[in-house]
Amino acid sequence: MKPGATLARIRLNPLSRAVQRDLRDATEMHRTLMKLMPDNLGDTPRKNTGLLYRLDETDESSTLIVQSRTPLDATRLPTEYGRIDVKDLAPMFGALRKGLAVRYRIVLNPVKRERLPLDRKNQRGRIVPLDGPDADQWWSRRAADAGLQLHTLLPTSLTPVRPRTKAAPPMRHSLLRYDGTATVTDTDALTEAVLTGIGRGKAYGAGLLSLAPAASA
Repeated sequence: MKPGATLARIRLNPLSRAVQRDLRDATEMHRTLMKLMPDNLGDTPRKNTGLLYRLDETDESSTLIVQSRTPLDATRLPTEYGRIDVKDLAPMFGALRKGLAVRYRIVLNPVKRERLPLDRKNQRGRIVPLDGPDADQWWSRRAADAGLQLHTLLPTSLTPVRPRTKAAPPMRHSLLRYDGTATVTDTDALTEAVLTGIGRGKAYGAGLLSLAPAASA
């Protein structure tokens, strides 16, 4: 049975006050997108629906890529938020096969846990963001676990996000976008990675892996 998932592309309206608010505040963006989901989803609604998203920006436009295992209700977007197009991802999952050459895009929050000295072995170290070659190696390892053999990777540093909560001060999440080419090595692992996302920061625009067939030589 093919897995079920829906992908929406929302071309944002830059004149919308709701859009302007969400682009300033990752917590508000998350709340807006969760409104597309059904109500009464329990204590972990994002995880229960598999909601993932990524913001793709160019000089001309900003587009939200939103994925969910639960059907999206586009009528629940704020008025004049943007133009939305929705498609079923089942054909994409059905086309995956071992040895398939693909192009990929993903925004990640590469981190590691700080190693503490032995006299503090009962404590947990801080979460430390990675960059440069360390971040590249982190993504290469995660990609291999996800059923992708990377051939190229192009990192792009993005503006960090600082989700705001009432209980704590803003928390900084460093984000890197990776674009490149790869070969599928494990379709089951890759399907799971696409459906559940990769790494931390999934509620704030990280973790969504997009795939497309690579152009033949």
